Amino acid sequence: MTPDHNRPRPTPGECVWGDESATVDAVLDWVQGHVARGTDPTTTARPAASLAAATGPTITPQGIGHHRALEIFDDVLVPATRAQEDPLNLAYIPSAPTRAAVAFDLATSVANIFGGHWETGAGAIHAENQVLGWLAGLLGWPATAGGTFVSGGTTGNLSALAAARHTAAQARRARGLPARPADGWALVCTSEAHSSVRSAAMVLDVDVVPVPGDERGRLTGEALGRVLEAAGDRVFAVVASAGTTNAGIVDDLVGVADACERAGIWLHVDGAYGGAALVSPVTRGLFDGIERADSFIVDPHKWLFAPYDCCALLYRRPELARAAHSQQASYLDQVDRREWNPSDLAVHLTRRPRGLPLWFSLAVHGTDRYREAVERSLHTSRMVADAVRERTYLRLVVPPELSVLLFERVGWGPEDYTTWSKTHALAGDFLCLPTRWQGNLVLRLAFVNPATRPDEVVAALDTLAEP
Repeated sequence: MTPDHNRPRPTPGECVWGDESATVDAVLDWVQGHVARGTDPTTTARPAASLAAATGPTITPQGIGHHRALEIFDDVLVPATRAQEDPLNLAYIPSAPTRAAVAFDLATSVANIFGGHWETGAGAIHAENQVLGWLAGLLGWPATAGGTFVSGGTTGNLSALAAARHTAAQARRARGLPARPADGWALVCTSEAHSSVRSAAMVLDVDVVPVPGDERGRLTGEALGRVLEAAGDRVFAVVASAGTTNAGIVDDLVGVADACERAGIWLHVDGAYGGAALVSPVTRGLFDGIERADSFIVDPHKWLFAPYDCCALLYRRPELARAAHSQQASYLDQVDRREWNPSDLAVHLTRRPRGLPLWFSLAVHGTDRYREAVERSLHTSRMVADAVRERTYLRLVVPPELSVLLFERVGWGPEDYTTWSKTHALAGDFLCLPTRWQGNLVLRLAFVNPATRPDEVVAALDTLAEP
């Protein structure tokens, strides 16, 4: 029998918080009921003043007790949020985590593991690394590749680009040059790159050199080569998209990798949304060339069925990331740098092991089930695209390369789109928001939930026929 080394918790009389057992039971009861409950598509944001009136003061000297706090959460706060996992929430890039992942997110919080250093979180980090190893295998990267989980694509892109700039600066120093070019550093991307790329450029104080996309908005090797030649040696990274957020387009990764290789420039691939499609043979060919990238991100909270917030950040050569991100201080002297320390691989120090819910769900269901779930969304998007083609009052603008499609209602203007979208959002029967494509307002659908039924989506689209 394994000896019990658990240190007993303080008794209620000894603990400053008193007896919290009833609070814990009440929260766990709510969790159990909510995990099994269906989604409410009518939930939506409320004005701040309305929320303040409904909750009243909640942060008080004596507290309001768990009954009242949980009542406010259930009756006021949760209904003032959008149900991201509703099958007919097709706006932005929603999220549809497995019940296993959601439940294990609670277990991860209860375990309260510091996941920054191997010494404090070895078991959790080992499990996360198994997931990262699976992803690296999908990329076609060597077994020495690796990374960490961060909060989202913004932090992932920033961290990868910081590593890229540091690597470029070190290369200049090795050649006897100043670490920074005279006219400053720059990164290269198209206008279809995610907004976080420009945000990262602002944080890093570097310029963005735009590359014109082709007729589908893709970054191509030919166009990139011309821009790199004109930009000189100030470019430290190229950002390619493996599934743009707006239209789900995958860049010309083979051509882009060729151009980066010729110029000796770091290639970062943003697969926050679309990278999940690497699991399917149906779409794997779209990603040819990704095996030559230097860094990559994918958000499992988008299309790999994990809860918020979870971004997998991977490097082909993790030692380059460590050189850029390892923090040094006297209170960190005892950190064993020979071990796998996630804090050395991104712009963070304190971190929870946010990859554990994904690990648990993958371990429970297996990767075949994940492939099946992704392919179900691929199939749904193509069935809906076919339905759009069949309706004379609709025009398919961008067919689904992955699982996003753009279409227009013939003869409609901005006010028509806004009115239709808001009407269905408030009714709770369908969430589809307009976006812009090549300057024109269109409607956009993003399919990442395997529970989304094509016939229900088509029925919602049929309301567009109404005058």
